[in-house]
Amino acid sequence: MGERENIELKTADADPAATERACRALGAVDGGILVQRDTYFDIARGRLKLREDLERHTAELIFYLRADEAGLRSSSYWRAPTADGDALRSLLEAAHGIAGTVCKRRRLFLHRNVRIHLDEVDGLGSFVELESVLAEAGRESAEEAAALAEVVGALGLAARAAIPGGYLELMAASGAS
Repeated sequence: MGERENIELKTADADPAATERACRALGAVDGGILVQRDTYFDIARGRLKLREDLERHTAELIFYLRADEAGLRSSSYWRAPTADGDALRSLLEAAHGIAGTVCKRRRLFLHRNVRIHLDEVDGLGSFVELESVLAEAGRESAEEAAALAEVVGALGLAARAAIPGGYLELMAASGAS
């Protein structure tokens, strides 16, 4: 898969049940539950992770570039599915070493081009993560911006403190990794 881009926002979620109700009231489509293990590899530039869906027995390698900024932030990413996650994890561990592992239970909702993730992260707690997938890398259309603003408003995320890094960085900061 070629380069893709999205606009992201991540916040802590003190009331996951209320957030789920807000998703349903918005009319977001319930994409079900994903049980994921993300293994991050120690690389010099960007982030490289092997994402495994532990219930569907699928895996994909994801490389992404994203600044650690609070608020809405752009992320460029590349994805490649793999038929053998265990072999790929072993190979990448031998080549780069493992920086850490994040396990989570994710409820996925979809609203237009926005992926809404209600995450329960082992050792960290509850979070909301939005990913507004752009049709054209480097350019957010007015329709895409409006959809993201609609979700932010419906979920009451504008008043919440945004998290600048990812779950791996939060785990390291909390001593949970």
